[in-house]
Amino acid sequence: MNEQEIVTYIKELVSIPSPSGYTEDVIAFVAKSLESKNVPYQITNKGALLATLQGENQDKHRLLTAHVDTLGAMVKEIKSDGRLKLTMIGGFRWNAVEGEYCKIHTAEGKVFTGTILVNQTSVHVYKNAGEAKRDDSTMEVRLDEPVREKKDTEDLGISIGDFISFDPRVEETESGFLKSRHLDDKASVGILLHLIGLIKEKGLVLPYTTHFLISNNEEIGYGGNSNIPVETVEYLAVDMGAIGEGQATDEYSVSICAKDSSGPYNYRLRQHLVQLASDNNVDYQVDIYPYYGSDASAAIRAGYDIVHGLIGAGIDASHALERTHISSLRHTADLLYYYLQSELV
Repeated sequence: MNEQEIVTYIKELVSIPSPSGYTEDVIAFVAKSLESKNVPYQITNKGALLATLQGENQDKHRLLTAHVDTLGAMVKEIKSDGRLKLTMIGGFRWNAVEGEYCKIHTAEGKVFTGTILVNQTSVHVYKNAGEAKRDDSTMEVRLDEPVREKKDTEDLGISIGDFISFDPRVEETESGFLKSRHLDDKASVGILLHLIGLIKEKGLVLPYTTHFLISNNEEIGYGGNSNIPVETVEYLAVDMGAIGEGQATDEYSVSICAKDSSGPYNYRLRQHLVQLASDNNVDYQVDIYPYYGSDASAAIRAGYDIVHGLIGAGIDASHALERTHISSLRHTADLLYYYLQSELV
């Protein structure tokens, strides 16, 4: 594994704004990467990307998925003072983005910058600024433009429905940490792009035809539950491992999910992944994510007759200021490498 190549992919991916519903640019980046590797793909009607590597067995297929859409927001209202009220895209808490720099993407293709703040920020003016409620009615964007009233903002071309993306603040530390917003799930996409390149470079023929679905609506709940080829037997979501009190997942190993809010993942596939990790000295943790759902669980809910699983790098502070370690990225990539060459469960 070329760890630095994985990190480079991730840095490039997180730097492309792509809140759910605004993902064409990042999908184009993935498509360009696949073209450079001579990997065939198609863009679905929903705007996702499906790449395919032909395997020895073309009757039974595998599918791996990761998603490029992220959390974000949308302009809900232009206030009388020219600032913007927001509505969320995806599931997070307003305190997780308070003080964050952001970009406003207009329908005409213009991009403006701003900062997300509560409407009672200054402690020199508001005695109880720290106690002010953070919700849709109090959070706003302060534009980096000389606006004093609603019309000034409208004259810039900003309107209701414009997308808002959050500054990723990506940084790699000397101690091996990668910290950035949107590691969920662009870390996984970076790993898959590296693996596809490695398979092509080595001339490996996988035992089964394998599809890679790069979904674009996972954060709003329906990214990977369509465009699944009928031959698909196994479906593995490559997402993030959730870290917190009471969790086994850490930032240094691959997390194998036993159960999330949708219920248990396929037991045989989970045990197969654990055995592969054990046999190949891959550091792993088996864990349960209490408030979580994946594209694999969305596919099960949609009625697909598949074996489903979920693994991912351990991501600290998910849906906020996220971080992982390069060792977690490596172990996740290693497990996927062995899984792709293994037999179906």
